[in-house]
Amino acid sequence: MDNSTVSKSLFKKLLAVILAFGPGIFAIGYTIGTGSVTSMIVAGSTFGMQLLWVLLLSCFFSGVLMYVYGNYALLTGETALYAFKKHLKYGKLIAILIIIGISFGQWNSLMGILGISSNIIFEIIHIYLPVVGNYQYEVVLAIAIVVIAIMYGLLMVGKYTFFEKILVVFVAIMAFSFLISLFMVYPLPVEVAKGLIPSIPDVKGGKMMVAAFVGTTMAAATFLSRPLFVQGKGWTIKNLKQQKKDAIIAAFLVFFISATIMAVACGALFQNGQPVTKVIDMVGVLEPVAGKFALTLFFFGTLSAGLSSIFPCILIAPILVADYQSGKLDTTSRQFKIITFIACLFALIVPVFGANPIEMQIVSQVFNVFILPLVIIGVLLLINTKKARALYKTNLLINISLIGALFFSCVISYNGVIGLISFFS
Repeated sequence: MDNSTVSKSLFKKLLAVILAFGPGIFAIGYTIGTGSVTSMIVAGSTFGMQLLWVLLLSCFFSGVLMYVYGNYALLTGETALYAFKKHLKYGKLIAILIIIGISFGQWNSLMGILGISSNIIFEIIHIYLPVVGNYQYEVVLAIAIVVIAIMYGLLMVGKYTFFEKILVVFVAIMAFSFLISLFMVYPLPVEVAKGLIPSIPDVKGGKMMVAAFVGTTMAAATFLSRPLFVQGKGWTIKNLKQQKKDAIIAAFLVFFISATIMAVACGALFQNGQPVTKVIDMVGVLEPVAGKFALTLFFFGTLSAGLSSIFPCILIAPILVADYQSGKLDTTSRQFKIITFIACLFALIVPVFGANPIEMQIVSQVFNVFILPLVIIGVLLLINTKKARALYKTNLLINISLIGALFFSCVISYNGVIGLISFFS
């Protein structure tokens, strides 16, 4: 067997492994977007690896929540919002508040994500074609329109398995781009080790950065949509072990990819005393350190992060409405097509008005935090109902972990309020 045949065989096996990834791929798509990348870059370039422990802890809670929501769906055959409405006192009100809160947060995120992604594509083009710098607004707007039109066209296919494969491609490109960048610029091992020791930066905004980290990696939309995507995958009670494995792998990959981004920023910028506050700022400071190729790779990874987030952000509102109405994953109805079209138009607000996408992204992340405690309280009550206990006795450790996650989410919400007051004052 020659080398080319062996290479093709290995490539096919790798592709099969990637495409075999389950609903956890949506968790990565929701969690690691341009907002998350920005947070990791700011933290890595400003504090080094000091906040690695926060990332580890928040990814642990995310894994627990994915597992619990997925397990409930497989054991009962019910999705989250439908179950809230059916089994909990004031469940209808809770479900409606969650739909409004998550949809508002995700659509606001969508504006920022599309704006940043379009600017990143522009910056990549600008690296090789400097002449486009004279027409930045027009080029960025055109890119935004093309990107959102392609995304809407892909959504019109209406098949879960197709959505999953598209996201797998984006996430794979993102992960490999950041990983290759890490080999070119990396932090000292001692920096990584110190980052696992709990500590908070003793500077202004340090505590807020810790809260932002937890909020970035604990997206409420990820957990609420989990039962729907498990349903779309066709999993049943026979897939309990597979569901658990998928949740663990998803949480691990969120941690690994996010930590890699932070490490690249730490290795390239923190050691040189060059903190940044925007993804776009990486253009000026990373190129001299890592070269044009590494910069392009890093931008490609960041772009994939943005595109992988746009897809589920458009998807979330109509599937949550369908969840509340019938407890089914709906991706083909007229209602689905109308709501996703409105979301696409909403996404163009930042590019059309030339607003600062970074500011919009930060504000939207704060709004996303407020609904998280309600999402955790809902599932905590749900898994301890008589019906749920009759099917499966929830492990004490799971309940303790959920209470810990609730405490974290309340801290985040408090910091979110303080952050918004400071932002608008």
